[in-house]
Amino acid sequence: MPIAARTALHATGCARATALAAALAAAALAVPARAQPQQVRPPIAHYWVDLATHTMAGMPEMPDMPGMPPMPGMPGMPGAGATPGAGAGPGAGSAPGGGVWGQTRHMAMGRHVDLALHTKAKPAGSDATHAIPPGMKMGASLPLVPVQAPPRTREPGEPGEDTPEKPRGRILIYWGCGEAVRPGQPRVIDLAGAPSEFGRAFAGRFAPERGARVGPGHSLWPNERNRIAVPKGASLVGEHAVSGEGVPPALRFAIGAAHDLMPPIELAASGNLAASIALRWAAVPNAHGYFLHAMGGAGDDLILWSSSETADSGMGLFDYLSEATSARWVRERVLLAPSQTSCAIPKGVLSAARDGAMLRMIAYGGELNLVHPPRPADPRTPWEQQWAVRVRTKSTTMAMLGEEIEAQSPGASAPAGPAAGPAAGAPGVTGAPGAPSAQSEPAREAPEKPSAGPIPGLPGLDPGKVLRGIFGR
Repeated sequence: MPIAARTALHATGCARATALAAALAAAALAVPARAQPQQVRPPIAHYWVDLATHTMAGMPEMPDMPGMPPMPGMPGMPGAGATPGAGAGPGAGSAPGGGVWGQTRHMAMGRHVDLALHTKAKPAGSDATHAIPPGMKMGASLPLVPVQAPPRTREPGEPGEDTPEKPRGRILIYWGCGEAVRPGQPRVIDLAGAPSEFGRAFAGRFAPERGARVGPGHSLWPNERNRIAVPKGASLVGEHAVSGEGVPPALRFAIGAAHDLMPPIELAASGNLAASIALRWAAVPNAHGYFLHAMGGAGDDLILWSSSETADSGMGLFDYLSEATSARWVRERVLLAPSQTSCAIPKGVLSAARDGAMLRMIAYGGELNLVHPPRPADPRTPWEQQWAVRVRTKSTTMAMLGEEIEAQSPGASAPAGPAAGPAAGAPGVTGAPGAPSAQSEPAREAPEKPSAGPIPGLPGLDPGKVLRGIFGR
């Protein structure tokens, strides 16, 4: 090839290489650098507001039922065997004339508010105050008192007096709404067999635990300083502010009607235990789904039924749910849709329940999650969170099955008198609205364990009998 031709070819190749290099460089500049994750610093303070409305179907709503024990919990279930500092708060249960922290997690009748504060700036707990809106009808503010470590009552390794016996009998699990038992039911689990059968009996869905894991370092209301009961008609709609030692000064938030205390469930039931039991209710405002669960005893056998299309015990669903979880479980037919207002327990499910049968129902409400300050739009700016607030809502009811139950109208109320508990401001009751007392409540004896006898006002319903046989108590 002539020298001139080779020189021209070389020049052409160099030009092409130069153009290619330039194009690659331009493309590299056009591709953005790999995005770095935004730095997020967790909140200094966390605040939990749990709201619950608990009623007894067919009975007038009342703010408190003195001496009413919480519903018995199953081993390993939320709220079972709660002890101070162990996740359910001090004195979880019922207190005459007022509330104690943890009643939102049980089914003690009335309207309940649980407040829990944790701030990194005060590891031992903060003496704080929650300024509340006038609609709560509970004064201008509520005191938040630090939790104290529970006293040690047993040496490590020492057996407890209430150690349960080995389970015996069977668990019969039914599911689904309808007048007739579906093919393939019940699912029978014999607890006298391998120990793993007990775990299998209660395997299934559980409401995710997203509340305050209360212990030393948390500050709570209700507490020994103020335990006023939440009155009927109380509303949390409005502005709220929390202040105190180690609390960020900007901890102020608003609650709207969608996250207020939910109204009671108006449940009606008809049909005896040998027949199909028809259940009807009025749609609950702001509910995102429903779940019903019945329990009956037949000697050593435990009979369980749920409104779900899923064949598990259904024991783990009586707790708060986020809206995303409730929406997913409605789609999966684990929960009933908010538009559904009836269901039937199939004939034959509870016909053998010689020790009685009871029903629980829950309406899942909304959940409000707030973080301050809001996330910066620029991902290069760290998100320095000051506080986070979570508000959760639910409404529940329970009923003795086998008798006609008329839905209680919203306007009905319990008669005044001793049955409604001591009046606020009476001896032994502190925190009357508008007149907060700095004097602590006199020391009291530890509350007795829940009685195994019938629930006051429902002589035929004996939760202890339902569970005593299978768990040997």
